[in-house]
Amino acid sequence: MESSAPAIIASGLKKQFGAIRAVDGLSFDVKRGEIFGLVGPDGAGKTTTLRMLAGVLSSDAGTITVAGHDVVHDPEGAKHDLSYMPQRFGLYDDLTVDENIRFYGDLFGVDKKQREQRSAELLAAAGLQEFRRRLAGNLSGGMKQKLGLVCALIHTPRVILLDEPTNGVDPVSRRDFWRILYSLVASGVAILTSTSYLDEAERCHRVGLMYRGRMLFCDHPDELKKRFSGAVLVIRARELESVRAALAAAPMVSDTLLAGDRVHVFVDDADRRVPELRSYLDAKRIAYDSVEQVSPSIEDLFVSAVEHEAETSAAVH
Repeated sequence: MESSAPAIIASGLKKQFGAIRAVDGLSFDVKRGEIFGLVGPDGAGKTTTLRMLAGVLSSDAGTITVAGHDVVHDPEGAKHDLSYMPQRFGLYDDLTVDENIRFYGDLFGVDKKQREQRSAELLAAAGLQEFRRRLAGNLSGGMKQKLGLVCALIHTPRVILLDEPTNGVDPVSRRDFWRILYSLVASGVAILTSTSYLDEAERCHRVGLMYRGRMLFCDHPDELKKRFSGAVLVIRARELESVRAALAAAPMVSDTLLAGDRVHVFVDDADRRVPELRSYLDAKRIAYDSVEQVSPSIEDLFVSAVEHEAETSAAVH
């Protein structure tokens, strides 16, 4: 694979399951030394896309090149340059941490000396050194995911595909997981990860927003935020659901989003709508602490884009 060529090139990918079009003409690339994030709701086509890139699912149309290998015609060719970690990675609960690593090392033909050196580095990065003799079945959810990543990396792949690797993982383990990913891209590894955590999309070098098998947007996080039309207001209150319910019928509001301890409100013009919103909530006798404008996040863009696509699709049908 030429150093200047993208590590992953997907062009015109399509996949249909009966009447469901899971992936619909998808095209994108991932560069060496880059973390590319696929974000989308359940059913967007993220897992199907990753499985096609990994060569475990055939595409109906399109081309795929991974680490210089034609995955469509030669899925086995990319095996030693590629690592795929599905949502349920195949750890063996009745094997210890070390035994699981040894198994995957043997599976990829890694010699003993290289495996021991590589596993020591990865276990240290994952904070799992002291658990080497513990059964995988006795590890916490976050530790299992980190062990899965160690096993997936034991053969030093050039391309890594991760399907929602931090789903259900505790915040500390998520932080450790991302620290390992950043250390990998520093050595030129290409990483494609899907995630349901939109705050994680902010950590990626580029992000693709998927919806119903298509890519709505694909760009750097900061550039994606610039695409947001209108403005985002934040309302802080004790009774967030009451605020959101009251704003559902507000004529100046296009959409709302619960985000932690506040409600994000999408409007066309902040200067004009802030006083209108305050008057509206006061008239409804809805208590709130503050209303202020904030910069849009990836989550704001995604919610707005999906809402727009849903409305457009409903209008067509």
